[in-house]
Amino acid sequence: MEMRTNNCVSDIMGEVSAEGLTLDLLREAREMVRSSPLGVINTPMIPWCQTTLPLDIHCNIHIKLENMQRTGSFKIRGVANQFARRPKGGHFVTMSAGNYGKSFAYASKHYGSKGKVVMPETAPVSRSILIQSFGVEVERVPTSCLMNVVNRCVQEENMTFLHSYDDLDLIAGHASLGMEVLEVMPEPDVVVVCCGGGGLLAGVAAAIKLSGCDRTRIYGVEPEGACTMYKSFIEKKPVGMDTKSIASGLAPPFAGTLPFELCQRYVEGIVLINDEEIKAAVSTLYRSGLVVEPSGSAAFAAIVNNKIPELEGKNVVCILSGGNIGKDELANFSD
Repeated sequence: MEMRTNNCVSDIMGEVSAEGLTLDLLREAREMVRSSPLGVINTPMIPWCQTTLPLDIHCNIHIKLENMQRTGSFKIRGVANQFARRPKGGHFVTMSAGNYGKSFAYASKHYGSKGKVVMPETAPVSRSILIQSFGVEVERVPTSCLMNVVNRCVQEENMTFLHSYDDLDLIAGHASLGMEVLEVMPEPDVVVVCCGGGGLLAGVAAAIKLSGCDRTRIYGVEPEGACTMYKSFIEKKPVGMDTKSIASGLAPPFAGTLPFELCQRYVEGIVLINDEEIKAAVSTLYRSGLVVEPSGSAAFAAIVNNKIPELEGKNVVCILSGGNIGKDELANFSD
């Protein structure tokens, strides 16, 4: 097994191209995730028709319940593969609005690593407190300063940067979710995935396409106020923007370089939803017994608001990517 020891932000940001993500690499990562001491779960995938969720389209939709995953989101998959491939007892720094930070902190405690999470000031304070409870340091800064602070930690404190979405090992770990989808629905027509920096979308899309599902259409879903991948598709290069959305987990300041390359190759398109549609989705899911955070409800919101083309009569997968939402936050979404 190859160990990775990136000590420079620029090393991680530009070391790998889309060709580096092969089916063999994804299978190896799948086994790494499956056997991880972090206890990653093969989450349930249930038919939409076995829920009380509303649906106006006649199609066969399955919902992947990643909101039931260890640490409350899909992020633990990529983290499991990242930590398995790095020396134990390292001193790591990352940037995260919450979910990656939570998984990173959980893994740091398990592996006995020192860690620091640089968080945007817009992230819920409850997330900072939770991350600190695992013994990891948190520094809250303006979103525009995230990378500057990470660079300082790398250069002045000799920390190793683990990227929360633009990293080969992370994306390969996330791809395990795509592999699990194919075990239940071997040839889906459409797969709908949320998109922030693009790590999950890239991993799931690569897993599905490299497994031979050439006809499967894969869509990413972004908030209108944080549409970095959508803009990157138009510009044909990864771009950044001043992001603002109720779905803080989908609002990093720029699209990932490697995720962008992979999404260009394997993703049909990016669709946009607004914050009101996200709020309504969280509320609808909750009324049907599913606790899903705003970021995690994006794919569902896109489907129920008819943002995904040609679903009639198709086999569709909707990924609910996370359930990290507190009672106080949920109260803001109730009708």
